[in-house]
Amino acid sequence: MGQKNSTPPLDPHTKPGIFTMLMKPPITNPEDYVPLISNCISAASARTQEYLLFKDPEDKFQPSPLTLTQVFLTTYITQSVNLTDTFNCTAMTPEQQILLGADWVWAILEKPTKNPKTQIAVQVLHLPEREGAKASPVTTEVCSESIQMARMESRNKNACERMVDFCSSIGKDCYALFLFFGRTDDEENIYGVLSNNFDAAVGKSNKIDRTLIENFFKGWRHFYTPSEMIRTIFTRKTDDPLTLVIKFS
Repeated sequence: MGQKNSTPPLDPHTKPGIFTMLMKPPITNPEDYVPLISNCISAASARTQEYLLFKDPEDKFQPSPLTLTQVFLTTYITQSVNLTDTFNCTAMTPEQQILLGADWVWAILEKPTKNPKTQIAVQVLHLPEREGAKASPVTTEVCSESIQMARMESRNKNACERMVDFCSSIGKDCYALFLFFGRTDDEENIYGVLSNNFDAAVGKSNKIDRTLIENFFKGWRHFYTPSEMIRTIFTRKTDDPLTLVIKFS
């Protein structure tokens, strides 16, 4: 009988070679990015929650609203460096924050043009006691002419109204996400209200402010996860109104 060729057993500890990794087919299904994106958002939420939970025994350290916002944004950007061609994050300049009401904007990008297909404008809302101590990212001493002009142009509307106006000017594929770093009845968790239909409240002559947005939490039985939020937006085929209440931590 002739000798049969046998395949040597694979060593379970052997790592795949670099050429194997290079030959790995690229991700083509947009839904495949959902876990990656949601993991980055969850990491940013968890890191920010550490600051929300921290209690200084001497009561000397309390992170400012600006610090908390920067912790979330910096952590997300650090975690998402490999996703920028698919799900981009743009931090707003001080002028843009004043004019548009957004702290940053997430965007789902089309390939190969990298044009925004869907956008999520994010505004962070802090607890009222923290808001009272909120420090402006631009001090009076270094307030530029452009900052002064932005404040003049936006003086007739609050930040919530300005962000809703910004999203409405783009269309139903732009969502406003109000991110709560703690709520009055739950100061230690992060929540969000996302909608592409806040302008309907404007049509009913309702004022878009924190009180109106917090009303969405009343009677809401199911909180979406960050993963469910991203997947819902990624897979939408129509421009119908959509509103979600999310728990990020």
